[in-house]
Amino acid sequence: MNEQVLLGRLPYGPPAMRRAGAVAFGVALLVVSAKVNVATVPVPVTMQPLAIMALAMAFGRVLGLSTILAYLALGAAGLPVFAGTPERGIGLVYMFGATGGYLAGFVLATALVGWLAERGWDRSVFTAFPAMVIGLAALYVPGVLWLAYGAPLGLFAGFAGIGIDKAIAAGIMPFLWMDALKLALAAIGFPLIWRVLGNR
Repeated sequence: MNEQVLLGRLPYGPPAMRRAGAVAFGVALLVVSAKVNVATVPVPVTMQPLAIMALAMAFGRVLGLSTILAYLALGAAGLPVFAGTPERGIGLVYMFGATGGYLAGFVLATALVGWLAERGWDRSVFTAFPAMVIGLAALYVPGVLWLAYGAPLGLFAGFAGIGIDKAIAAGIMPFLWMDALKLALAAIGFPLIWRVLGNR
């Protein structure tokens, strides 16, 4: 286990079991956070950005990416793990719909935030919050570009796009203040957890 991140400091169980348990827990958290939904058109408002940043910081880059990829694999297989599923479709058809870019952003954000956490950015409010802002930007950018221009190469007769101005208005602006509040709370929480657990 990577002792540079919080999960690596947990003393319970063999490393292989801890990794498997962490991935299972992370996938379950992502599914639950996707279903905490306060609006659905055109981009769902969920707790997933917070869950993704928290998992990336707690797990680090490699285990965080394993968790995100396992989650996406379940969705690609047709399980209703994404926001708005099964009502808005399932499987690859859903993944190439309006919110497909945000799913790609999950991977990019996890890689960046996990990498920063491994370098100690989760141990101070003054670094944890910027790390999460970087991760949020990495999540937003592919999401908005996809929303603006549609699925690459029109795969699966994917979402056609709504244009960049509308994509920014619909895919970023309604969420900024909520996401900023969520990330601020997490940025305060992680250094506190390190004080309690990480320095044991």
